Amino acid sequence: MAKFAIGVDLGGTNLRIAAVHSSGKVLEKITLGTEVARRDRVIDEMCIAIRDLAARHKAAGALAGMGIGVPGIIDMESGMLRASPNLPGWHDYPVRNEIERRLGTPVILENDGNAAALGEKWLGAASAVEDMCMITMGTGIGGGIVLQGRIWHGMTGMAAELGHVTVEPEGVLCGCGSHGCVEQYASASAIKRMAMEAIASGKAPELARAMSEDPEFSAKAVYQLALQGDEAARQIFRRAGKSLGMLVADLINIFNLPIYVIGGGVASAWDAFAPAMLEEVRLRSYIYKATAPAENARETEDGNIVGEEAPAGPRTIITQAMLGSDAGLIGAARLPMMAHG
Repeated sequence: MAKFAIGVDLGGTNLRIAAVHSSGKVLEKITLGTEVARRDRVIDEMCIAIRDLAARHKAAGALAGMGIGVPGIIDMESGMLRASPNLPGWHDYPVRNEIERRLGTPVILENDGNAAALGEKWLGAASAVEDMCMITMGTGIGGGIVLQGRIWHGMTGMAAELGHVTVEPEGVLCGCGSHGCVEQYASASAIKRMAMEAIASGKAPELARAMSEDPEFSAKAVYQLALQGDEAARQIFRRAGKSLGMLVADLINIFNLPIYVIGGGVASAWDAFAPAMLEEVRLRSYIYKATAPAENARETEDGNIVGEEAPAGPRTIITQAMLGSDAGLIGAARLPMMAHG
């Protein structure tokens, strides 16, 4: 029987909602702005949009349910959002109960990084495997781990807070209270901070010029300069790649999974940070060195690795995500489909 589900990606800036068919086809997507300080209004607008979207697509089949991806630490049993840097004022807020009360039906609440990982597992870069890890590089760093086709939640649902793995023990203070988290070196906000530091040092004239010309100076502007060969900008992305490589090497050494997917907005700068990332992974993970595709090998459409030096046996793949900003939406919609078979 045909069915569809509603997926929601609640971010600090935008609220994105989609109707997704069980075949994987996105039937419709809508985007709303979020005034995160007015959390009850955000929930009200979300529920109105969910009802409208579900009503418009009744012809697609039975409604499997709703999945909601939110940034932050979630207590899966209670549906409580314990903490979220991107949703200030939502600390210890009963998100799931508030949504269910308005809709009058159960919903599935999930961390947005976990939802993105499930989306890439279902329809994206990891669709050929059952076990995978995703790292999301956005304003912060998040992630998700899928084992045997299902999200690995840990004891309370708080697993895979990958952005808060330490890569510099005495490094920059993080919003989580620790120092030297990878989020402080490889996220969009970290890239902007490092650019500002380079400008303040007086050693990055092109970055200084770009900042003076652009009131919305961001990591994207730093990337554009890196593409143009500016050494200060390239050095920032090398630092980001090195930090990310430390994280990926640790994950490979711990889990020995077949694929590690890098997504989020910063992943579009792959060519600027990936060489340093892969170099660091090779340096820090002997498991990767033993299982990595040879540098001259390539992957075919059916998932096979070809090339004169391609190693025999299973390989560890580190790759860019395929679904872009839709990964979390698609993964959130997948949640109720899996819950109901």
